[in-house]
Amino acid sequence: MTIFSKIIAGEIPSYKIAEDDKCYAFLDIFPLVKGHTLVIPKIEVDNLFDLPADYLGNLIKFAQPIAKAIEKSFHCNRCGMSVVGLEVPHAHIHLIPVNSIDDLNFSRPKLKLSAEELKKVQEKIIANL
Repeated sequence: MTIFSKIIAGEIPSYKIAEDDKCYAFLDIFPLVKGHTLVIPKIEVDNLFDLPADYLGNLIKFAQPIAKAIEKSFHCNRCGMSVVGLEVPHAHIHLIPVNSIDDLNFSRPKLKLSAEELKKVQEKIIANL
């Protein structure tokens, strides 16, 4: 069972943004920038492009309003999307408010936000959904 499956099951707490029958979105607790959100399928598949077509399509449709909410919540040119998938063997996409290409640089140091800061980010995104 991956850490993401444990988050979906509620065994590990998360800053949930949204959920449906096939997907779950929550804040990255080590974000590149405030608003960095992970969107995952509720099935354990390591590689995003190994997902069944209905899950892959639903993942993008599910992410769209979240990306729009992120754009409304943070000063950014747009919400960028990245697929890396190397740290956790569970398909996922990163939704990240971006103003420059460097905002998607995963080799940069991650932010260390307090629980209070993460809660405020969560509330802001949810309010704009």
